[in-house]
Formats: sequence, structure tokens, C-alpha cells
Amino acid sequence: MYRHASRRLIQALGDRGRRRSFSTDLPAAPSEDAAFVEAWRKVAPNIDPPKTPLAFMKPRPPTPSSIPSKLTVNFVLPYQSEISDKEVDMVIVPATTGQMGVLPGHVATIAELKPGVLSVHEGNEVTKYFVSSGFAFIHANSVTDIVAVEAVPVDHIDPSLVQKGLADFTQKLNSTTTDLEKAEAQIGVDVHSALNAALSG
Repeated sequence: MYRHASRRLIQALGDRGRRRSFSTDLPAAPSEDAAFVEAWRKVAPNIDPPKTPLAFMKPRPPTPSSIPSKLTVNFVLPYQSEISDKEVDMVIVPATTGQMGVLPGHVATIAELKPGVLSVHEGNEVTKYFVSSGFAFIHANSVTDIVAVEAVPVDHIDPSLVQKGLADFTQKLNSTTTDLEKAEAQIGVDVHSALNAALSG
């Protein structure tokens, strides 16, 4: 009986030909998929329908009708939160496609981060962090969540150690023989070059 349940569910839902909505079109509060629940009850009436990820998520704040004057930023690392619900004027993230400025009202986007400088602009103050990699999630409601693998304020970086690391990895890149060692050395050169650029820029 149950081994055919998935096929019956697909058949029941497949004929509807519904268009998938964009995330900005979805309601702010989680809603139950009535068609799925109805199809589930036909196939397995004695078992409660499974929960979907939507059931465990907090309701998404609604997209404001007008563009807010500030951007709300959350910046987290695996071991700590650097910035939490801070209202700023702009952030500039080092995306793999290039430097990307994010202002209030920015279109919803997900950007992969490369080694580089993340700058947070609040009035005349600019706080700069060097990030190794990660993602920036820009939401339609003027909230930006930045998740980095590693980050450090630029003013905490020792220029002499950066120069030494760049020289060591460059020498290692020129002397390695295996593909793995070359890849590791190239990553070291790329990160230390980005660190050097962060200090000079």
C-alpha cells in the first residue's frame, strides 16, 4: 500500500500545472499546502502528513511598501556573531562576481563571497573586515544576512605576516610537483594577495 504512495501523490499533484511563485510573492506567514495534505489523506488516512521545512521556519517579515532609509545587517561566523540586527546605510561585499554594494531596497539576491574586504557604512563611519569566503543573503525586506567562514577586522591584520605568508606560498607554488600541493599553494597565494590588497586599499 505505502510503496505506491509517492507515485499517487505525484499523480495527484502533477496534473495541476501550477506556476511556482517568486519568494517575494509568497505570504509572510507560513501556509500549509492544502493540495498536498488532501492528497496525503487519500493515500494514508491514518497517518499525519509530514512536516515541511516551512513548518519550522519563523514567518518572514513582510516586504515594506516603501523603501526603508536603513539596511538591517546580520554578520555571523561559525563561532560568533559580529553584527546583529544593526541598521546601517550600506554594505559592500566581496562577491565572486565583483564588489557589490547593498543599499536599502536592494533586489533579493544570494552572492558567494571570495577573499576580500567587507565594508559596513554607517554615516561617516566605515568598518572593514577581511573575509575568507562565505555567502551574503540579501532579502527583499531590506535585511542582509552575511555568513563568513572566517573574518577579522582589517586593522587587526599584521602587514609583515601577510608579506611573509605571500612570499612563502609563492615559493611553495613554484617548487611543488603534485596537483594537490599546487592547489593548496595557489589558495594561499590568492588569500594573501587579497589580504595585501585589503591593507593597501
